[in-house]
Order: sequence, then C-alpha cells, then structure tokens
Amino acid sequence: MGFSTMAGLQTQLKLSGVSCAGCVGKIEKALLAVPGVSRASVNFADRTATISGNTDSKALINAIKTAGFDASVIKPVNDKVLLISIPSIRCTSCVNKIETAINQLSGIKKATVNLSDKTLTIEGSVILATILEALEKIGFPGYLIDQEEERRLQQEQEDKAQYRYLLKHTTIALGLGIPLMAWGVITGEMSINNSSQQLAWGGVGVLTFLVLFFSGKHYFAGMWQSLKYRNANMDTLIATGTGAAWLYSMLVVLFPESLPASARHVYFEASAMIIGLINLGHALELRARGKTSEAIKKLLGLQVKTAQVIRNNQEMAIPINQVIKGDILRIRPGEKIPVDGIVIDGASLIDESMLTGEPVPVSKQKSDPVTAGTLNKNGSLLVKADKVGNETALAHIIALVKKAQGSKMPIARLADKIAAVFVPAVILIALVAAAIWFYFGPDPKAAHTLVVFTTVLIIACPCALGLATPMSVMVGVGKAAEMGMLVRNGDALQQASNITSLVLDKTGTITEGKPQVTDILPVHTISEDLLMTLAASLEASSEHPLAEAIISSAKDKNLTLLPAANFSSITGQGVKGQVQDQSLLLGNNKLMTGNGINTDILTSQAQTLAARGKTPMYLAVDNQLAGLIAVADPIRKDSVAAIQRLHRLGIKLVMLTGDNWLTAETVANEIGIDQVYAEVLPEDKDRHISQLQQQGEKVGMTGDGINDAPALARADVGFAIGTGTDIAIESADITLIRPSLHGLANAVELSRATLRNIKQNLLGAFIYNSLGIPVAAGVLYPLTGMLLNPVIAGAAMALSSVTVVSNANRLKLFKSSLRETF
Repeated sequence: MGFSTMAGLQTQLKLSGVSCAGCVGKIEKALLAVPGVSRASVNFADRTATISGNTDSKALINAIKTAGFDASVIKPVNDKVLLISIPSIRCTSCVNKIETAINQLSGIKKATVNLSDKTLTIEGSVILATILEALEKIGFPGYLIDQEEERRLQQEQEDKAQYRYLLKHTTIALGLGIPLMAWGVITGEMSINNSSQQLAWGGVGVLTFLVLFFSGKHYFAGMWQSLKYRNANMDTLIATGTGAAWLYSMLVVLFPESLPASARHVYFEASAMIIGLINLGHALELRARGKTSEAIKKLLGLQVKTAQVIRNNQEMAIPINQVIKGDILRIRPGEKIPVDGIVIDGASLIDESMLTGEPVPVSKQKSDPVTAGTLNKNGSLLVKADKVGNETALAHIIALVKKAQGSKMPIARLADKIAAVFVPAVILIALVAAAIWFYFGPDPKAAHTLVVFTTVLIIACPCALGLATPMSVMVGVGKAAEMGMLVRNGDALQQASNITSLVLDKTGTITEGKPQVTDILPVHTISEDLLMTLAASLEASSEHPLAEAIISSAKDKNLTLLPAANFSSITGQGVKGQVQDQSLLLGNNKLMTGNGINTDILTSQAQTLAARGKTPMYLAVDNQLAGLIAVADPIRKDSVAAIQRLHRLGIKLVMLTGDNWLTAETVANEIGIDQVYAEVLPEDKDRHISQLQQQGEKVGMTGDGINDAPALARADVGFAIGTGTDIAIESADITLIRPSLHGLANAVELSRATLRNIKQNLLGAFIYNSLGIPVAAGVLYPLTGMLLNPVIAGAAMALSSVTVVSNANRLKLFKSSLRETF
C-alpha cells in the first residue's frame, strides 16, 4: 500500500513487538510527537493504533520504529464526522454561504453550520485540507476540533476572550458616543456654521474614526471579506451604515459651504453609538448564548479523567483514555464509574439520575451492567470494562445530543430562505428609500437621505432571525437529555409536537418486558419437565422476551437443556427447530394452524389464560400437540398514569402486538388504549402506520425490539425504549433512556414547548424587521414629522438578538405535567 497524506482522516496501524500494557504509553507518546497528529490511541488488546490528524502513515511508522516497535498500515478510515470551528460566522447569510460552498465539494454527504456555537459539522470522506481551503476561499477561515472536551474548553476560552473584547470596545465607543449625544440633546448644536465649529467637529471626526477603526474594525473587515467573495452579510449592513454616517459628517466638516445650511448636520454620535450598542448587544448575546450549552457541559462533566485499574495484581491510577476493554477497575464509594462494564464483585446502589433522570438509586451486584458517568453510592465494586472511550453509552449520548443541537428543524427552512436574500434586499430597500428622500423629500434632503439610508441598514440586520431556531433547538435538545430523552435531530423535535396518534408495542413497552412462566399444561403422556426442557432447548437460540421467560423457568427447575439444530424464527408466529432428532414447533395458534396441528384439546384453557392477560404458546413435537405454556408479562406500574397523560394531550393511542387477541384486549382495557390490533406481523405494523398516515394522522411509534425497527422508521416520529435493542434505538428518532411511557408524554410536551418557543422567536424577529424597516424608511414622517434615529435603530437591533437568546433560555425552566415520582 502506498503512503498518502491523511488530513482530517484516521490512520489505523497494526503493531508488532508490543508485549505488555506498559508499551501503550510509550507508543502513544511517540505518535503524539509527530507533527500534525492531534490524537493517538493504542488498543493493547488487539495490538492496533488509531491516529487522527494531518500527517502521513510513513511518518507514523517511522516514529513507532524509533520507539522500538514495528507497524504496518491496516487501512485508512474516514472520520464519520468532522467538527470545524469558524469564529467569523456572524449571521444566517454566513451560514447559507458556508453550507452551499462545502456541500458542493466531492465526498461531502452533509455539511451543517450551527450558528449558535459557530461550528461546521461535516459528514463524508473529503480531506480536511480541501475543506479548510474552501472555507478560506469564501472568507471564513476555520480549524479542526478533534475532541469534544477540547472543543468545549476552546469554545469557552474563545467566548470569554470575545466577551472581554466586546465589552472593552463597547466602553470605548459609548465613551465617545454618549457625551456627543448628550451634547446634541442639551445644546441642539450638531451643525457647522463657522470655522470654529468646523475645527471642533473635525477633531470629533478624527476621534470617531479611531472608534470605528478600533471598536468596529471587525465589522469593516467582515464587509471587506464578503465583498471580496461577492456576498453580503450582517457586517455589510453595519459597516455601510456607520461608514456612510461618518463619511457624510466628514463631508460636512471639510466642505460645509457646498451644502445648504439646513444640511450641515453631523452624525458622528450615530456612528459611535451604533458601534457601541451593537458591540454591547453581541456581548450580552454571547453571555446568554453560553447558557444554552449547559446540558453538554453537564454531560461532559460526568466523564471521569482517571480510573483505578488492576493489572498484574497491582492497582494503579491511569488516564481514562488508557483503559482498554477487559481491564478490571475498582470503583470506590462516592466515585463515578469511568467506563461501561459488568460488575464482577461487590454490590452497591448506583445513582443513574444524571443519565436517566430517575432519582431512585439502582441496586447493582455481580453480573449487572454499569454505565460510565453514573455514581457509585455506598459499596465497593470490581468492574470489568466492556466499552471504553467513544464506545460508552455516555459518549454516545454526548455525540447524539451535540449532533441534534446542531441540526435544523423544518420550520428553520423558511427563515433560511428569507435570510439568504435578506441582506441584498435590505441594501436595495435602503438605496430606494434614500433615493426617494433625496429626490422627493423635504429639506434638508441630503441629511434626511443619510438618516434613512443608515437607519434602514442598521435596523434590518437579520441576527435575531438567524438565531431564532438554533438557540431554541440547542436548549430543547439539552433539556431533553436532562430528562432522559435523546433526540436524534431537530426534525424529530418538531414532528413530535404534531403527533395525533401514538402506536405502542405491548411487550417491553406497555409491559415490563420481563415475562414469567405462569402455567404449564402438557397433554397425553408428556411430563411438565420434558415439555419445559424441549421448549427451553429450542428457545435457547432466541432473544425474544418470551423465550427468556421459558429458559429462566427451566433453569429454576434445574433442567438440563439439550442441543438444538436448524433453528429458525417465524415472524409473528413463533419458532421451529430440531431437538434430539424431533421436529419442534413453539408459538401461537396461527403457527399450529398453518402446520396442520389440531389444538382443540387446549383451546378452552388457552382462551381462559388469554382473558387473564397471559400469553399461551403451544408446543408441537413431530407435528403432534404436546402441550401449552402460558407466560404473563406484568404491566408497568406507571403505564396507566402515562396513558392518561397522553390522552390529556389529545393523542389517540393504538396498540399493535404480535400477541393473541384476548391477551391484547385484556391489557388494552386495563390501561385505556383506544384501538387494538393483535397477532400482527412486523410488516403489518409498518402497514398499519402507513394507513394511519394516509388518513391524515401524524403518527408516533414506540417499540423496543428488532421487529419494531421497520415501523419505527416508517412513523413520523419513532420512539425507542432505551432498554431495547440497538437496532430499535438506531431506527428511532427519540430514545427514552428510562423505560417508562411517561417519557413519551414528556417528549411531546417538551417538543410543543420548544416549537412554541421557536414560533415566538421567529414571530418576534419577523415583526421586528417587518415594522422596523418601513419605520426606518420614514413612513411615519408625514404623520409625526420625525425620522427614526439611527442610534435607536442600533439599540433595537442589538436588543432583538438578546431577546431571542433570552427567550430560548426560558426552555431550561420547562417542567412536565407529571407531578408524582415514578
């Protein structure tokens, strides 16, 4: 294999000569010393090294050889996601420009800009250097952020520095602007009628220029960059407006005699005050915006920096990134669990509230799983590491939350479309309005023209419009994570607010998902133990909850399971296979009927059991009925209360289950389900959801099994119970970490609150611009005889952005309608 530059990619190397875990640190140190390497991780278990950064594999191999080991390239692996910081992003126009340019690059699957934290998320296989070069070309330089913790700290430092910068330059600008405005209000003398006034205001002009240069240079630099690449943004409006006011005022200072006396008014105070007020608005916005990322900060705060690992009978503290799968970790009382793992010794109560929202600690003992970030309350544990680094549930949650916070809602597309043409349209409106005032307005025409032109440009800045949706999405997704819900994207958050019908699976969703065998009814000469032995031996190859109940019951009876062959699952009916050369069928009546097996002898008992909410399963041996096993899956304690909450939200509830009709209807009647479909195959679930959608319903689907995955994907919003299978979780739009239907009601309530918040933001922004532009253009002048002061326009523009951000942060105060503890 040839050597190639791996910029923005990962290189994976196979290591040789690595004989002990102590070699790991030596190799990683050698790799991190290679120029361009941002991250290096060695997996001692399989003797591989994974390196991220802008370097080539040859340099990496040479570094490893220098450290005394050998290596070879396995394969280059594309990063699924690149995160790039772009500090110069200021408004929605910037977002559209960047997304359009990057999405055009070959190899890009998706590029999304998050205006709220000024980052670009890229999915695809394009080389980092290509992306950075494209960003440079359009005037938005950026840099790769490789680690989430590093990114957060870097962002915090940048925001603090930017906040201090803005406050300093706010003070400078307002320090000149306020006295000038006070002078104008008190004396009314802002015109030039003699040489002494000309000299005095000339000095003020120089001071104002210094303010524009030092406190407003980032706006002028941003305008210049946008002009170089033939686009316009917020900086264009601010720089053009304040620059025009200063240039006109200097024209008055230098050539007063060329203008009529009524037009010799200077507007230096407007330029200084606008720069100062907009800087102040951005500073306040930055401070408020920092609060929206608190959810991520809390999640990142759960990550442990070091772990106590037992290696070679010695206990040692090592950095968390050096823990490998299979390590034995000691977790003392009061310590956070550093990785996902299995308890191999000890017992304790684990506080999982930071991940699930569940306040009651969970008892853990030998063989129980534990999750990274949770808190060990009172006992000492030995835990075997099962998932480390980015494989842990906590890392997965952080990645999902961050990705969702950067995603867009459908409602945002309207704002994007408007913002894409907003700045050029505003400049055109400002020019047209100025021309009307210049040719048809009253005297002093030049002064009125300048006021109108400047005020329209300043008041129309679309900052609030661009922030309206992403700020609310960030807070809403973060709040969801705090409540034990993982939202995959902004679209799901919006769709959840529109749900009219909610489809529920029964087993593991409405019920506990932990069935127990309640009745064993053999027929003819077969014994109960033999019936259970055959059934459990066959079900040993199945992962269905009912199979687990049968296997568990057989183990409780100390029965020895027999090897099974030719096992296969018949979707929606049961399973079949061979045990000791006997052909077995285990499942519902549909399975028996389809194979010509008469079940009349047990029909009455099966109906009675089903009427009690139990699930009867027939066992046939060599096409002869051998007996019936009944399994009951208890309804979750909080299901009834959760169903009532969903009804109060105006949602129709539909239960789709593969269980028999009698059992399904018994459960439905007990908890208050509106509509029931039983003995349903997975493809039938998909079809039923499609039918509901064709009837105009917005359908949510909840499930926890592999057979629910197609229906979860088909629904407008798929909800996965977090205790379910990975496939179900991956197919869903929203994952409920806690296995409770109250999470569904919480999700709907939060999504509605988030959408309401976004609509408030958008409405406020639209009203502000819709009313502000015509007022700035002078439509009220015939009635009032006054024009809107450019300074007031600057203050209003800054205030609008702060208002949007502050309103979004109100979502952090959201509380669900649930009052009881569950």
